[in-house]
Amino acid sequence: MAVKDALAIDQLRGDSRAIFQAAVEAADASLAVKCSLHFGKGGGILVAGKEISPPGTLRVLAVGKAASTMARALAEIVPPSLFAGPGIVVVNDENRQDVGRFLVMASGHPLTDARGEAASREVERYISGAWPEDGLIVLVSGGGSALLPAPAEGLTLTEKTQATKLLLASGASIQEINTVRKHLSRLKGGWLAARAKPASVETLLLSDVIGDDLSSIASGPTAPDPTTYEDAREILTRRGLWEQIPASPRARIEKGLRGEVPETPKPGSKVFERVENRITGSNGLSLDAAAKKAVELGYRVEIASRGLTGEARAAASFLAHYFLEPSRKAFPSTSPVALLAGGETTVTVRGPGSGGRNQELALAFCLEKEQLGGSLTWAFLSCGTDGRDGPTDAAGAIVDSGTLERGRRLRMDPVRALGENDSYPFLAAAGDLLKTGPTGTNVADLQVFLSA
Repeated sequence: MAVKDALAIDQLRGDSRAIFQAAVEAADASLAVKCSLHFGKGGGILVAGKEISPPGTLRVLAVGKAASTMARALAEIVPPSLFAGPGIVVVNDENRQDVGRFLVMASGHPLTDARGEAASREVERYISGAWPEDGLIVLVSGGGSALLPAPAEGLTLTEKTQATKLLLASGASIQEINTVRKHLSRLKGGWLAARAKPASVETLLLSDVIGDDLSSIASGPTAPDPTTYEDAREILTRRGLWEQIPASPRARIEKGLRGEVPETPKPGSKVFERVENRITGSNGLSLDAAAKKAVELGYRVEIASRGLTGEARAAASFLAHYFLEPSRKAFPSTSPVALLAGGETTVTVRGPGSGGRNQELALAFCLEKEQLGGSLTWAFLSCGTDGRDGPTDAAGAIVDSGTLERGRRLRMDPVRALGENDSYPFLAAAGDLLKTGPTGTNVADLQVFLSA
């Protein structure tokens, strides 16, 4: 590779990081709370301009990867005299921070553990027994579903976790996974709001769900659930898992189908008469911030997708082919171009390797670009805004036209790595993993393709 091309690629890689950082900063969990929550001149609490200070007891619950950050922001705004302490924070280990006036409880993520079950019991105790004059503020961010597992009656945490693991390995979408989890839980799918009734509930959500479906963010603890036991069974059957999941979850769903256990609270239920859910940050807002940064850096921007979902490899193929479409011909060959996408893909695990959906997408993109040929001067970033891609210590990867050569020089086979879901070692060898550490937020994933 010519020195000129190498320098250009280094510039593209640096710019892609800067664009990604702008997206992460736009999803700052502290800023999200402070923009929505204020201490009014009259001494009350305002949420989106609405007075919510109850005459009775005010409780505060924060759950998700950004829970510590969101709770700290609230504590800076709301004086101690206005809510009964301590509040509760349930957060994953990587993002755990002490927060004054809050009991901070760490819980397992992405797979649940006994600490999450204990946290769920503490949350149920905290929000139960409310009076009509009481209020509850809930701060929700991505990851909340795993952090508050609360298995339904008759299920063990191990059984519920096994069902979730099978769904994850099958390539099921987050919506499909949440549909099943909501019907195996005591707090998901609107049940948290039901347990807080008759108190008023104000929920601020940092959305990691494409389209910002309230019932899907952290499995919708305070949102109506339009899905049913029938939907849960259909998903498990279609994914070939109905006979593979443990007997107790299957029995629970069957009881639901027979009407022997209640459905999750539905739209129009009286459970939600005094419940407000508000989005404070999302993938779409971060994508817009990324586009703005790319323009500032001198790129002509196109947003290829605001809802990049499905298999990571299929998403890689879509993005790699995007510039071959006739509409791309409008760009002069000398114009630097930024192609952006936001979403959350999935991976059907078929091999024993290590990696995450963003690493798999990045490696698959390299192989697609190799087949298509074209410019030597490009870089491609695919990363999770939370700083963690699957069960790894990387946020994702930044690859370029030299990635495959660097890996092959070390006798590594990218096709084999992709086939065995083993993208992490290959990208590590190529020097292309991006490790940001926990970002304190979570609004799904971002992809940045830059071409000089």
